[in-house]
Amino acid sequence: MSPTYAERASRLSGAVVWTQGAEGGDDAVTVLPDGCMDLLWSEGRLLVAGPDTRAYRSAQGPWVGVRFFPGTAPGLLGVPAYELRDRRVELGDLWSGAEVRRLIERLDAAVDPAAALEDLVLRLAADAPPSDPVLRAVVASLAAGRSVSATAEFVGLSARQLHRRALGAFGYGPKTLARILRLQRALALARTGVSFAETAVLVGFADQAHLARDVRALTGQSLSRLVRS
Repeated sequence: MSPTYAERASRLSGAVVWTQGAEGGDDAVTVLPDGCMDLLWSEGRLLVAGPDTRAYRSAQGPWVGVRFFPGTAPGLLGVPAYELRDRRVELGDLWSGAEVRRLIERLDAAVDPAAALEDLVLRLAADAPPSDPVLRAVVASLAAGRSVSATAEFVGLSARQLHRRALGAFGYGPKTLARILRLQRALALARTGVSFAETAVLVGFADQAHLARDVRALTGQSLSRLVRS
């Protein structure tokens, strides 16, 4: 059975609730770097997906997840993002095992695990410090195509301060985050039918060859294949 994927906006600002797989469906999918972290549930398990720097082939599902806006998950989960970079970690390795077992039992028994996982995330957000507006400004600036140095100036940080904040919030430095956000902009644009050459110019690559190299380096696939899929 082909993998099925659906998502919707969460009641938590900037987050997305998603499901992968259906009853009888268990195919894996490829997850591309996007600057985000996810809290994942599958029967009997709760995991955290750290920030990716390369494409990741997901384990067979079905899965339910909440994808957090870049930089927000570490404050909710109580762990710096760089410790989870390119990793999928059992939540029980980060929190009290007894607490996680209770949460898993509640989610396993839920009629709607997606809604139950979202409720858990909303409770975490209510108890967490407010999200840092500087981090959102960093994401917005880099997503708009500003350079790292211009972004540091825009948010009132030195380059060193920005790098340190980025490691804890995003899992890697601002240059890597900018590269990943540029990848996502390029894919979104190319999937609307814009030519690859024009896409390269519009999102800040030197040329189409530069775009193709960066896409393959980050995803292991060609741009044309990703656009088709």
